[in-house]
Amino acid sequence: MGKFAALLCLALALTWSGSPMAQESSVPKAATPMVSGLDGDWAGELQVGGRSLRLALHITTGPDGTKATVDSIDQSAFAMPVSSISRDGAKVRVEIKAIAGVYEGVLAADGASMSGTWTQGGNSLPLNYTRQARGTPQAKLVRPQTPQPPFPYDEQKLSFESPGAHATLAGTLTVPRGPGSYPAVVLIAGSGPNDRDETIFGHKPFWVLADYLSRRGIAVLRYDKRGIGASSGDYAHASSLDFAADAAAAVAWLRGRPEINHAKIGLIGHSEGGIIAPIVADRDPAIAFIVLLAGPGLNGEEILKLQGPLVERAAGAGPEKIAENQALNARLYAIVKSAKTQAEIEAKARPLLAEAAAKAGLPSTALDAQAGAISSDWFRFFLTYDPLPALREVRCPVLALAGSKDLQVPAAENLPLLRQALAANPDATVEELPGLNHLFQIATTGGVGEYGASEQTLAPVVLETVTTWIEKRVGS
Repeated sequence: MGKFAALLCLALALTWSGSPMAQESSVPKAATPMVSGLDGDWAGELQVGGRSLRLALHITTGPDGTKATVDSIDQSAFAMPVSSISRDGAKVRVEIKAIAGVYEGVLAADGASMSGTWTQGGNSLPLNYTRQARGTPQAKLVRPQTPQPPFPYDEQKLSFESPGAHATLAGTLTVPRGPGSYPAVVLIAGSGPNDRDETIFGHKPFWVLADYLSRRGIAVLRYDKRGIGASSGDYAHASSLDFAADAAAAVAWLRGRPEINHAKIGLIGHSEGGIIAPIVADRDPAIAFIVLLAGPGLNGEEILKLQGPLVERAAGAGPEKIAENQALNARLYAIVKSAKTQAEIEAKARPLLAEAAAKAGLPSTALDAQAGAISSDWFRFFLTYDPLPALREVRCPVLALAGSKDLQVPAAENLPLLRQALAANPDATVEELPGLNHLFQIATTGGVGEYGASEQTLAPVVLETVTTWIEKRVGS
């Protein structure tokens, strides 16, 4: 459910795959004021929701003035443009208008540090910066599980057609070396414009999973969503049903491969992918198995009602703010369910969103994207779709896993529904894994702020549990 997770840290409007950079305008830019004594790279840390976010402030002065950008390293958000920067004696002010954020600090006498406050949406947090010595390596994300060559399996870039979408989807097949007829899985990503690796905050969970499975003798197909990465097609107007058709097309492509055992092709879906996999398996009795990672049992509206307060509370929001957001969301959901057209939803939602932006101290246009999101085909389907009927019809083996610290698809409310829906399935396993979040990382709070701060991409217990379960059903 990455698309609607509330990434409250720094209030950056990022999806799991990050925000697209705006195209450069052809209109010449006006010169900005010259600010002396601040050029260089500055490192700081912001404490949000019990987690530390590493920040980097880059300041340069040239013929057209002093300019700056900010990196939120642990959120994998880089080169965010600073709207204005100024200095009055020792007082320094840095503003990022796009998120209505302001840093105000005091430059130390030796010019080596700044101590101050980050303010946004009525909230203020301490933030100190230290100037980095010239040549100091810039802080980077540490992702030790990202696979590194050489690999003991073959990797093939590929493309296949999704006929209903009039799209060509691009992906990667990892397949064990040597002659054989290998079992295979198709990986189905969660919500948001995900690439084939389901990249989030520098993590590549689908690549890590594919690497682990293929080392154990299981071929894996992962692909960019339609309209994302190297895939063609229209992402903006696709619903979960459309993504199910794309997953079915991936299965069909595998059935044309001589190195794949066509009777042993299964699906692994994460989050929204856990909704899509049962749809595909219900339509295709030849699917050998499905694995649901944080797959929901509730419909979209109920998921969001649970998710919002849990995620916001973990990020440090108070009861009053959480209640305010819940009331706004309830009004928006009612509009989505009652309106007959996308235009009607947007027209009714925009005044509510503009009012919310004003209360939060954001520009009136800051939530424009949200109006488009809740009126989209995807959201209109997701909000009311009940995943249980499709699950009841699935007859292949099913493994459903959830983390006990998942705040986006909470295990306590969803796993009992999955167990009930799968009660008639003779080979269904539903299991809660202690201490893991929505991304199946070992977590402290389960909050979204931990996703990027954690160096772990996937907990080893998940990799081993999934692989062993598949091996027992179809071999390797």
